[in-house]
Amino acid sequence: MTDSSELHAGSDFPRMLPLRRVLVVDDDERFRPRLARALARRCGEVRQAGGVQEALAVAAEWQPTAAVVDLRMGDGSGADLVARLVADLPGLRAVILTGYGSIATALDAVRRGAWHYLSKPATADAVLAALTGPRAAPLGDETPAPSLERVEWEHIQRVMTDTGGNVSEAARRLGLHRRSLQRKLARNPPAG
Repeated sequence: MTDSSELHAGSDFPRMLPLRRVLVVDDDERFRPRLARALARRCGEVRQAGGVQEALAVAAEWQPTAAVVDLRMGDGSGADLVARLVADLPGLRAVILTGYGSIATALDAVRRGAWHYLSKPATADAVLAALTGPRAAPLGDETPAPSLERVEWEHIQRVMTDTGGNVSEAARRLGLHRRSLQRKLARNPPAG
């Protein structure tokens, strides 16, 4: 969990025109309000939504100029939501937040219209830098696919997140011996 001080730390960003109305969409009831408050102090009016359907309703009524969207929520995909928001609100900049650290899914979100993506936990300053900085480039044909080791590592991280960090349960789901999984977890993530 992100510490509240982490969300509020850092320099003040100027109130930038494209960020005058920011929609924060996340089903984490503790993280979302803290991030929303930190963003409101830095850029302008911020509204919150706890899921995809609520976000669509808020966006239709309020017309945000930027959105910060969690990739995986209980009622749907953040990538699907971003694609819909960008189609309905041309010019909207959206940042995808992912707690799973999956480069492939984050880049898929960029292909579908997200401006950028960040791993959770993300600070308000990091979110604003992603929204106001250059657009993240999606993988094209010229970019090599991630290595098999990288894909395996990302899958293990996702299973560990899904099991709440329970190594025994993750090992069972992965079909690995507990000690084998512990050895894999002790290694640094593979490059590309």
